[in-house]
Amino acid sequence: MDSRLWDIEKTLQKIKRIAFEIYEQNFEEKEIILAGIAGQGYNFAVIIGQYLSEISNQKITLAKLALDKSQAVQPDIKIESDVDTFENKTIIITDDVLNTGRTLAFCLRPFLSIPTKKIQVAVLVDRNHPQFPISADYVGYALSTTISDHVKVSLSNNSDQGVFLF
Repeated sequence: MDSRLWDIEKTLQKIKRIAFEIYEQNFEEKEIILAGIAGQGYNFAVIIGQYLSEISNQKITLAKLALDKSQAVQPDIKIESDVDTFENKTIIITDDVLNTGRTLAFCLRPFLSIPTKKIQVAVLVDRNHPQFPISADYVGYALSTTISDHVKVSLSNNSDQGVFLF
């Protein structure tokens, strides 16, 4: 049995709040890189970028991070952008759900090989089951769940949008 925790309207309200927080923490930056994890993490980055464009004059650059979340070891994280153009910039890695921190830990690797101004993390849902030293700087919802629960975020254009618990 699954249940909708939040509908798309409430979810978009949280994303807009996150965009304002990102702007408040980075208002002096000329450019912000939003690096979204492929799937809902990237969709999350796109929506944040839209809100940031409405409230600031900063250049917003989107990058998509691709990895196989089912693999225990990630030999290579693919980025659909030239990482060297991110030098000395603020990078915000986005994902829909932070569970153990494993996926986000892997996604840091490509950015650790270049000088950056700062790296931050934004997630829509933080389930707080840390197994890696990763925490989010921007959180839409902090949700207490069991490790066996499954949280699904749907931000794509269909009728089943929102945050769900299985």
